[in-house]
Amino acid sequence: MKDDTGDPGPQRSQAERLPTRSEAQLQQRQRSGQLRVRLAADYRQLVRQQGLSQAYEQTDVVVAANAEFTDQASLHLSLGATDPPIRLRDPQLDGVAALAGGAGSDLVLPIAGTRADGQRHGGAQVLAALLAGATVELSAAGEVTPLQPRRELHTRLSLEQIGMGRLLLHRAIGENGLVAVSSAAGLIRSPYGPLLGPWANALYTCGGADSIGLAMPGLSLLGPGSPVLVGGAIGWVVGSGSAHQPQPRRLPSGHARSPGAVAAVSVDLQDLDPRWLRAAYFEGHGSGLLVAIAAPVPLLNGTIGRQAAATDEELEAPVLDISIPRRIKPSFGAVTYSALKAGSIQVEGRLIPAAPAHSPRLATAMAAELVARLVDGSFPLRLPLQPLSQRPGLIPLEA
Repeated sequence: MKDDTGDPGPQRSQAERLPTRSEAQLQQRQRSGQLRVRLAADYRQLVRQQGLSQAYEQTDVVVAANAEFTDQASLHLSLGATDPPIRLRDPQLDGVAALAGGAGSDLVLPIAGTRADGQRHGGAQVLAALLAGATVELSAAGEVTPLQPRRELHTRLSLEQIGMGRLLLHRAIGENGLVAVSSAAGLIRSPYGPLLGPWANALYTCGGADSIGLAMPGLSLLGPGSPVLVGGAIGWVVGSGSAHQPQPRRLPSGHARSPGAVAAVSVDLQDLDPRWLRAAYFEGHGSGLLVAIAAPVPLLNGTIGRQAAATDEELEAPVLDISIPRRIKPSFGAVTYSALKAGSIQVEGRLIPAAPAHSPRLATAMAAELVARLVDGSFPLRLPLQPLSQRPGLIPLEA
């Protein structure tokens, strides 16, 4: 597809000759039960077997998926009034500090929050408990006012008692990932998992060609109003996410060579399925959430079709030394996703074992679920109301 000289190869000119499709055409095919949907891996295999033109002709939508860890998320809860009413202050859910909003009973619980007593328990574990049908302890002080005289609140809360709840994933979908290594001796507890050094293991955060961001460079088909399948529920892109970098260095094919564009996603708490989420705890960093997300990639034109056909051999991720406590980490070039998935990479002349810091199995299962919903029409196929912002969201603090 490409080489480092900037020549993308013969597929680009071939892609330019492929017919375009409109959103309305694909929606009509979905309504009539004729929408042709394939997993990203199946589409790439068809391209290898029959060529880009034939694969594009036989495919309307490609489905890609991620199942990555994040601590950049929050749970937003709207609770009913107590009697007598209370103006919440310093609320806690299962001992995890939350934020009270406004004069009512609205709470914001950080997924990465942890208990003050040091237990391996945080916002992610509170979410998992609620989804599993358990009750969690809610306690809060009250700021006494004439209309809200209650001084404190101690009760237990279940999912059914939450009038409105939403999970906001501030960094739901990223365009690419990174490979974490450590040059330091001993164990480094990183937000991606344990790293042994010097140069004893590598952890990579993105699923490569099967991921949403590398099947859809620039997240070009996502934006406010885009539906995605999040934890088994229909969620919605609300805009650019944390550390959004819309203009990273790119391969000639358009794919990001490093973490790039980011989309934030919101989903109803009551619709989430615990099969597609996992609460985790990273020593030295706190709670995190493994969440499966799948997105459709409508093949509207040949360029999209060509980019969705990129293979793990053609895509790469940067190798960063996480042990250096600076904003800009030392880089050791880039490695292909085919090497990462083979289980070892070469860094500075050393052969280092590599393992995923995500869940390929959960991502594959979530992608298959979305394929089924697109085919039966239970998942809406629509383009965003507007694209993601071109304004960078990662602006360093100078202090």
